[in-house]
Amino acid sequence: MEKLASVYQTQLDNIKATIQNSDLLSAYLDTEESEDYKALAEHFEPQIQELYIKVADHHPLQLEALEEQLLDNGFEGLYIPKVLGYAVLRGHVNDKTKYSRPQNHFKKILQAIVSSSNFEMISQRTGQSIQIGFALSSDIWITNFLNGIENKKVKYFLQSQKLEKYRNQGKRKAGLYNYRRQFQSLNYQSTSFPSEPSELVVLAPSVKDFLIFRSHKNYDNSSLNNYLKEFITNEKFRNMNEFLELLMIIGFYMKMDDELSGLFTKAFNSVRSSNPGFEQVFFKNLREVQEGSFPPGIEEDKKFSALVDKSLDGEVSNYFTLTDTIHGKGYINEEAIDAVRVYYDSHEGRSIQNECVRASIFNYFSGFLNNLEPEAYHDYFEMNKVFTQYMGIFSNQKFNQDLKDLSLKYVKKLIKRFTDKRGKDYQDIKKWVRTTFIDLSFMKEKELVELFKTRRKKKVAV
Repeated sequence: MEKLASVYQTQLDNIKATIQNSDLLSAYLDTEESEDYKALAEHFEPQIQELYIKVADHHPLQLEALEEQLLDNGFEGLYIPKVLGYAVLRGHVNDKTKYSRPQNHFKKILQAIVSSSNFEMISQRTGQSIQIGFALSSDIWITNFLNGIENKKVKYFLQSQKLEKYRNQGKRKAGLYNYRRQFQSLNYQSTSFPSEPSELVVLAPSVKDFLIFRSHKNYDNSSLNNYLKEFITNEKFRNMNEFLELLMIIGFYMKMDDELSGLFTKAFNSVRSSNPGFEQVFFKNLREVQEGSFPPGIEEDKKFSALVDKSLDGEVSNYFTLTDTIHGKGYINEEAIDAVRVYYDSHEGRSIQNECVRASIFNYFSGFLNNLEPEAYHDYFEMNKVFTQYMGIFSNQKFNQDLKDLSLKYVKKLIKRFTDKRGKDYQDIKKWVRTTFIDLSFMKEKELVELFKTRRKKKVAV
């Protein structure tokens, strides 16, 4: 956690002083009515939010310090419900939809809430956050926390937030998904960079989530540069898989100046040469990145390739030499397609390198079709020739199935756009799809009839 900058601290202190000297606070203290507390919140929380956004955009590693300052009684619990939600969502969740480690920051905020003189007002706005936070926490963690609560009324409230339904992983996962959607437009991500191997093991998932989030938004990441340099040059991490995983995330997604780029290549070369099993781990990590929420596209591949020292022999150099050819000529170019064929045939079909090539090509296709407007459907017809060539090279059932799903998604978009069944566009699309999808074994005739079948609207009873 980075200390809050003095300029932010001054602004925060001014807000706190204004709250304490306000007539709105005096009115609430006189009545202790929820309407008066609501008026206090509506007036001052936007000011806190403005400062929070500024810190989050430019100095995200200071967010937890800011949040801890907001726990001061002088803020009367204002903005704490949002801070609690941020803390709940910031914790890394494992494949069992549970926190991968205890969330001390969440605990600290919750302790401040239950000990606040304004608990009743704050608790009216925190129920769902506590429910999800408890759902993601272990039973032991919750029990230990509740054992520290002496107030019976507060303890009963907290116990009621531990919902039985969230013992089911499916419901827990759905609950987290729906809760997270409420915050999807907000910037609250933060992390701590490790300096020791033991810290790296624990913090790696959080750092990974944070870096991916920051890189896919138009944020100012200049405050991270020194942390990235210290991390990349830390020789204690050289033989750790977690280091390589994060190094790859940095290489693909984070903008770098010349100095940082040079340090990256030096560190990457060191890892390549000092770890006997490096290449297998590298391609395994690459597949995980390709299957993630933000798979590398053309620009990310080009960026990483520029950081790879191709004078070093090995599979990594060979792979990025291939991607350079693909990007230099374009993946629809015949020379690029031939280069893919040669590379692919030089490896076993089920090799991890070939998996990465297939995933890379599919991601290009996905980027093309997902951004293609319905009116440009003739471009899709032409691109299908390229689809067919790569399907022939790969001879891979999963690749074909993924391409079918991608194509069907676009065709359904066309059907929704061109609704005139007698119109030229609709008829051209129908004719092309019925012929091509059968040729490619995407669908059977009966399935295609159903796809283009007119759906009659049910008559509404009068």
